[in-house]
Amino acid sequence: MPTSLLDDMIGVGDMVLLEPLNEDSFINNLKKRFDHNEVYTYIGSVVISINPYRSLPIYTPEKVEEYRNRNFYELSPHIFALSDEAYRSLRDQDKDQCILITGESGAGKTEASKLVMSYVAAVCGKGAEVNQVKEQLLQSNPVLEGKNLSEYGKYMDIEFDFKGDPLGGVISNYLLEKSRVVKQPRGERNFHIFYQILSGASEEFLCKLKLERDFSRYNYLGLDSARVNGVDDASNFRTVRNAMQIVGFMDHETQSVFEVVAAVLKLGNIEFKPESRANGLDESKIKDKNGKMRLEICELTGIDQSVLERAFSFRTVEAKQEKVSTTLNVAQAYYARDALAKNLYSRLFSWLVTRINESIKVLLLLRKKVMGVLDIYGFEIFEDNSFEQFIINYCNEKLQQIFIELTLKEEQEEYIREGIEWTHIEYFNNAIICDLIENNQTGILAMLDEECLRPGTVTDDTFLEKLNQVCATHQHFESRMSKCSRFLNDTSLPHSCFRIQHYAGKVMYQVEGFVDKNNDLLYRDLSQAMWKANHSLIKALFPEGNPAKINLKRPPTAGSQFKASVATLMKNLQTKNPNYIRCIKPNDKKAAHVFNEALVCHQIRYLGLLENVRVRRAGYAFRQPYEPCLERYKMLCKQTWPHWRGPARAGVEVLFNELGIPEEEFSFGRSKIFIRNPRTLFKLEDLRKQRLEDLATLIGKIYRGWKCRTRFLLMKKCQIIIASWYRRYSQQQKYQKIKSSAITVQSYIRGWKVSFLSLQLSLFEEMQKYFLEMKNKMPSLSPIDKNWPARPYLFLDSTHKELKRIFHLWRCKKYRDQFTDQQKLIYEEKLEASELFKDKKALYPASVGQPFQGAYLEISENPKYKKLKDAVDEKIIIAEVVNKINRANGKAASRIFLLTKNNVLLADQKSGTIKSEVPLGDVTKVSMSSQNDGFFAVHLKEGSEAASKGDFLLSSDHLIEMATKLYRTTLTLFDEKFASQNSVSFCLVQFHILALNKDCLCCVFSYGIKVVLSV
Repeated sequence: MPTSLLDDMIGVGDMVLLEPLNEDSFINNLKKRFDHNEVYTYIGSVVISINPYRSLPIYTPEKVEEYRNRNFYELSPHIFALSDEAYRSLRDQDKDQCILITGESGAGKTEASKLVMSYVAAVCGKGAEVNQVKEQLLQSNPVLEGKNLSEYGKYMDIEFDFKGDPLGGVISNYLLEKSRVVKQPRGERNFHIFYQILSGASEEFLCKLKLERDFSRYNYLGLDSARVNGVDDASNFRTVRNAMQIVGFMDHETQSVFEVVAAVLKLGNIEFKPESRANGLDESKIKDKNGKMRLEICELTGIDQSVLERAFSFRTVEAKQEKVSTTLNVAQAYYARDALAKNLYSRLFSWLVTRINESIKVLLLLRKKVMGVLDIYGFEIFEDNSFEQFIINYCNEKLQQIFIELTLKEEQEEYIREGIEWTHIEYFNNAIICDLIENNQTGILAMLDEECLRPGTVTDDTFLEKLNQVCATHQHFESRMSKCSRFLNDTSLPHSCFRIQHYAGKVMYQVEGFVDKNNDLLYRDLSQAMWKANHSLIKALFPEGNPAKINLKRPPTAGSQFKASVATLMKNLQTKNPNYIRCIKPNDKKAAHVFNEALVCHQIRYLGLLENVRVRRAGYAFRQPYEPCLERYKMLCKQTWPHWRGPARAGVEVLFNELGIPEEEFSFGRSKIFIRNPRTLFKLEDLRKQRLEDLATLIGKIYRGWKCRTRFLLMKKCQIIIASWYRRYSQQQKYQKIKSSAITVQSYIRGWKVSFLSLQLSLFEEMQKYFLEMKNKMPSLSPIDKNWPARPYLFLDSTHKELKRIFHLWRCKKYRDQFTDQQKLIYEEKLEASELFKDKKALYPASVGQPFQGAYLEISENPKYKKLKDAVDEKIIIAEVVNKINRANGKAASRIFLLTKNNVLLADQKSGTIKSEVPLGDVTKVSMSSQNDGFFAVHLKEGSEAASKGDFLLSSDHLIEMATKLYRTTLTLFDEKFASQNSVSFCLVQFHILALNKDCLCCVFSYGIKVVLSV
């Protein structure tokens, strides 16, 4: 197991050590590690996480134990190392922690937050109550994930007791992108829960919600990305329902939540039509022929139909005890519908967060330790950037500001703690950009609020005019319409846009929609209609609709609410020790093993990762406690190797002096050695690697010498003992063998002399008797008669077998001599068929008893075939009607199959016209199955004239005979051809079985013709 970040390192595990440091080397290092499944890389204590878009075996319980209670730099980079460092600091040092996870959608932020929480859950205490708390905290994620697409910021404070066991938590959410409910960017889907309900809910449950399973029935669901590869919406729906149950939702609460979600979907299908009134104004009316749509929505929400219709047709404005009711035109009605859908969904999500907090909050008033996990959207630069991107990027500016401040603060504290002189670090301070956005008088958000609240005509253009007046001279603000002449001719900047130079780069914002989205208005009539609903959850979501609590004060704008939330978040983060995870997506296709360098480069820039490295390297690039430093490099100095007896710091001083490292390259702290330049560290690593190789060579040499000498001495001792014992044994055996041999030879000679004469006499008598008996017991002359007399004596066994063989050959010859030439030919064909098809073709046994006739059609005698007879001037070997199978449609057509000495012909059965004539030399292979069928395929030589129309697929009732005669005719043709050339000395034509298995039998002729029997 590696004991240091530097062991078995692929690329550079910590970007602080990267040399040279530039954008290309940064990306190449990430790509090299990504290609080797190393998805985590450090920038000091910051973790860069690249989404692999597949499962990796690096999150197992064994991995959790491997990183548990280990030093941050002790093992290869991993999110578990950061999680363990944060948890141990919280548990052992009473330091509240915060883990900030940033990145764009699809970069794996939510998965990273789940991994952090699962690791903390795995390493903290056990017990029934503790396990219940852990399960509720973990299951709060699926509930909220089902309602969003990571297009929001979520901050969870997990609270621990003094032992480090979880007590509960509190969740805060920031800026749900509710505009996605009614309109989604190209290539993206709506919120997950809509697809999950339609995919995973039972038919009965869908019927209760007045829904149908078809996505295309709902206007709010974009169909181009409704299905996502690798996402099982049905399974995720079951996960969400189970998680809601674990968190503590009651059955009626769960039902109410899904009813509101269904109502949002149904609202998108409401359409409006204009209707003229007596005063000449247009009034919007719901377009619903049979009233089914209105009825279903009203049943889901518990709202009276007349109340809903009026809310979409009229708007009431109240001011100083006066009420003015105006009609809504069609465009205003659609705006009201979408505003209601967005507010329903947004308020439902906020209610879910509140409800989950009620379940997981800590009830005991104890002193608590807190670990915050911030899973928030990353910096966004799209082709079209609007209000949402503006406030998302504002939040990231604030996070970047606090990151720089806290990183420098952490560095400064460590320097002071170690007694190292602190030098000022030059870096870009983005406070000027934050001030441009959030300043209470001249900030963009303040001017947007002022424009929204002022009387008179307010449009996006008037807002842009105000920006051009106030921010014209700001160095990070750009606009074509500003008084600053440097942008008047900038054609890349449209007139209806403004551009801000963020820390991550320039972003151009479309001003269209800023005012409406900041106002976030919901007509009071709609709020009051929702409050009148006979649905407890919907009524609770719209408390301002209560007529008894009418508040004429304008609600806060979306921008001011978000600004206040960000300020609270920053204040919260300032009180905690930060830990950072920067998430990067390697490609837009969510595909594994794909690394898009341009996309990664874009994210590196807006995440400010290079800036992070430079801040970290501004002082000393690497620091390490004295003990592990001395343990790692002690072999480089004779005085410290193999053991150093004094203090670790003194050993490190001796080591560095011995190696001659310049004093400006390092500094000694109280407990750590600080190395300024990564080159110095890599030099130490190279020297260590070379020294380890030398030590390994030395150890190997000494060991091999000791092993060989020990073995030699042992073998020498053994050889002397074995040799002495063997010589004694050998002589004893030799004597006994000679003695035994002499006695045996003597006995055999004496016995032989006595028995030789009597044996000769008895043997002659027995042989005479044997032949006389054989004469009287000879079997019949039938070749199939297997009877043969038994031998009388064992010594006659070989003679007896040879006589049987000779007799059988003789009677077979006598039997063959009786055959006529015609019979010989028939038997030769039958024998050939047996060799080809026996035990290989199921059809063969049935053909054994059938004579091979060849001419099944009397071509010469039938006047119908006179034309065919005249066209064929060779002897016809076989004439048979076959079925030719059309390869395009599988239909069969009757054909006359003719085989002559040199050709294969196919003729029309009715007219006798020759359809195809193929020289036997162009036939390369005949294929048939091993089953009981008559199908066979005739394969033709590629490039030949006959092959232009493809191979023939035929069916015949005399398949065995046709294949046999074709085979014999081919052999005869090639025998004549090659015999005339006199150019070869081997078998000219042979039939060779290539393979025989369950699937096929392939037989091949030496000169290209194959017979293939396939299953």
